[in-house]
Amino acid sequence: MARQLDEQIVGRYPVGQRLRVLDVGMGQGTQALRLARAGHQVTGLEQDSTMVAAARESLSAEPEGIRERMRIIEGDGRDTGVHFLPGSFDVVLCHGVLMYVEEPDPLLAGLARMLAPGGLLSLLVRNGDALAMRPGLAGDWAGALGAFDTTAYRNRLGLDVRADRLGTLTATLAGIGAPLQAWYGVRVFTDTAADDTEAPADVEALLACEERAGRTDPYRGVAALLHLCGVRG
Repeated sequence: MARQLDEQIVGRYPVGQRLRVLDVGMGQGTQALRLARAGHQVTGLEQDSTMVAAARESLSAEPEGIRERMRIIEGDGRDTGVHFLPGSFDVVLCHGVLMYVEEPDPLLAGLARMLAPGGLLSLLVRNGDALAMRPGLAGDWAGALGAFDTTAYRNRLGLDVRADRLGTLTATLAGIGAPLQAWYGVRVFTDTAADDTEAPADVEALLACEERAGRTDPYRGVAALLHLCGVRG
């Protein structure tokens, strides 16, 4: 996904331009730190205090220049208007968040308002059109049959969450003034791997296959996750 995001950034902004980035629901700050290291000015917004503490600990180990380029705010992603003025950011990330939000449209509208004209909105969501893939590949036929007609599922943490369908999100992005410009699949071949699986010796070949599949039909349509990129008009 990082490669996909970088592709969109490079294709939209001059090389070397320092961008204003907002990472909503940043978790432990993996993407936020990566972009700060690349020279961008990054703000991370996260409501989970444990994740905030982990992100701050990771940031504290970085060189001073990187620490100065990143700030961390503890807060709810639905309250972006409380913390920031409209149009304050060139790039807004919201990765792995929507599945925990029962009504995502107000959140998405708020994120779009944070973008400057021409700004990039990057979403990572669970693919509601492919929920039958994981149980089907595991031989759970009852689970696979039940997954075709729903966007609800239980994740690996045991939480009951929701997925999003590409068509629905495409319409939503158009409605909030940040129409879809590109989309990718994420975890096409590797979704069934256990969380503690060690990276294989040929990990670069694996990543090359995932990257190619993530941009190629019909493979991307059955990926576990979708990476959608909208642009503010």
